[in-house]
Amino acid sequence: MNDPIKEIFPSFSNALVEEIKTTAIAQSIGSGDVILRTGQYIKNTVLVLSGKIKVYREDVDGGEFFMYYLQPGQACAISMICATKNEKSQIMAKVVEDTELIMVPLPLMDKWMMQHRSWYEFVIDTYRSRFEEALEVINSIAFRAMDERLEFYLKRHAEACGCDDLKLSHQEIANELNTSREVISRLLKKMEQKGLLKLHRNHIELFKIILPM
Repeated sequence: MNDPIKEIFPSFSNALVEEIKTTAIAQSIGSGDVILRTGQYIKNTVLVLSGKIKVYREDVDGGEFFMYYLQPGQACAISMICATKNEKSQIMAKVVEDTELIMVPLPLMDKWMMQHRSWYEFVIDTYRSRFEEALEVINSIAFRAMDERLEFYLKRHAEACGCDDLKLSHQEIANELNTSREVISRLLKKMEQKGLLKLHRNHIELFKIILPM
């Protein structure tokens, strides 16, 4: 039988996989649960085996800004950094699909960085990919109008689920783009008129999203 950890994290060495099995902690989390809150000290990082986690940045008024998804084969770069520096979390992470996680305590993270080359490379690659994604988000906020930001937002969600049918409400999108529901509804209606998508009662069906580079 194939090893599920090795299947999801093929870059991990066999020695690292065996150590994960014997020292890390497996955990199942249900949809809707918050696994990390802003201001919380982080003692573990998480490896995602299945499911999906949404990562947000919260402002002082409690507003939420969507940053990225965590999906199978990924880890949270921000939690790695905060755990290593013993700092409070700057993000909130919420499970959006029932998820299987591997919790990696800080002492193991430090140990594996020195003992397992495959873990070291995985951590560096995680930092790099999240940094590149953060640059895309900053570019979207700084240089794009709201209609372009909305297209960028929808495209990211479609890529994350590998689907063209998004279960997103207008209010949820507005919250995550830090604007009003009325603005989002108006822009979505314009996109529907252009033949880019179809609005349904509880979901949005995408036809064609083309973003300017």
